[in-house]
Amino acid sequence: MSTQIHPTAVVHPSAQLGDGVVIGPYCVVEEGVTIGDGTVLDAHVIIGKRTQLGCRNRLFPNCVIGKPPQILGANDQTPIGGLKIGDDNVIREFVTIHPSMHPDEQTIVGSSNLLMIGVHLGHDCVLEDKIVISNYTQVSGHCKIEMGAWLSGLVAIHQFCTVGKWCYAAGYTGINHDVPPFVIISGHYPHEVRALNKRGMARAGLNDEQKAALFEAFKFIWRSDKPVLEQVRLLAERDGLCEPVKAIVDSLLNSSRQRFGRYRELFRD
Repeated sequence: MSTQIHPTAVVHPSAQLGDGVVIGPYCVVEEGVTIGDGTVLDAHVIIGKRTQLGCRNRLFPNCVIGKPPQILGANDQTPIGGLKIGDDNVIREFVTIHPSMHPDEQTIVGSSNLLMIGVHLGHDCVLEDKIVISNYTQVSGHCKIEMGAWLSGLVAIHQFCTVGKWCYAAGYTGINHDVPPFVIISGHYPHEVRALNKRGMARAGLNDEQKAALFEAFKFIWRSDKPVLEQVRLLAERDGLCEPVKAIVDSLLNSSRQRFGRYRELFRD
């Protein structure tokens, strides 16, 4: 299948385009960009320098992907890093994704993710796979969103937060500390854990035994009259925790190591 480039598109000679790539009207593909087989850029899509796009991605009109991060005092000569995006992602209208602020590092987006209209991903974020981020959710720099997380509309995430796998954040949630896996959260500053995410558990393919263990752990941690961290430490001492429960325990213990509950802050420059 041949590559198609609309006559109005501007594609830098150094860009590497795979088989079946479609570059639509008024798109701009800058220096050093790599675009994998079958990826489609609709009208007015801009791909910044050195961005790597995998295969079969679909980018809708007016996305701006890989342009310099929003850093106070930066200019066109400020060295920046890269952006790497996997396969089979759907990136809807007006999405912005920034590369790393560090010359030798990358912002990373995995595969099979859906980023809806107006989503922003700041520099140095890491997104895993099968994530859904709904309209106008704003993800600050240095955040990590794990496998299968689902963020509803207008969610805002503070820098350096980790959002656990297969969790769900309700609309308007303001996330300012780490979110454990498999839970439902809502509210803001601070958000609160409300329940277990049954749909996320199903999407993760958990068996009945794992689901039952999660419900038992949830009651032990969040439905006790004792402090959450105290309960988590007691749970951590038990032998034979299943992987989903251990993921929750590890997340809460890691978060507790940083005064604001943001584990990734421990590794900031």
